Amino acid sequence: MATAAARAQPRPRRRPEEKPQPRPSSRPAPRRRAAARPRLAGSVVWILVVAGLLAGIVALNVGVLRLNMESERLEEQRNELVAQRDALSAELSRSAAAVRIESIALNRLGLVRPEQTTYVRLGRPGNAKKE
Repeated sequence: MATAAARAQPRPRRRPEEKPQPRPSSRPAPRRRAAARPRLAGSVVWILVVAGLLAGIVALNVGVLRLNMESERLEEQRNELVAQRDALSAELSRSAAAVRIESIALNRLGLVRPEQTTYVRLGRPGNAKKE
């Protein structure tokens, strides 16, 4: 009943000349700033983490691009070397074929070498010279 009695009492009236004073706020301004700092610091950390990850992805892509370029350069060099090898192989075949043909001509057909050949110069009849 004490609460009912307290409710029944009239409130004291303010004097008309008195202005109401503002209530002190429950949270002073520095506390709001202090509460915002951890949230801001967390945001900065996340921004830095994402920026680091993006930088890593870019670096990885640059590395892959360099490897691809090196691979293409080596492939071109390989193709050039294969072409050179084929050209040398063909030249070797031609050289070996000439020797083989010469040996067959000398052995099977009885041909003689040019240094074993003697030439006779024919002049007027009766004046034959031997060189």
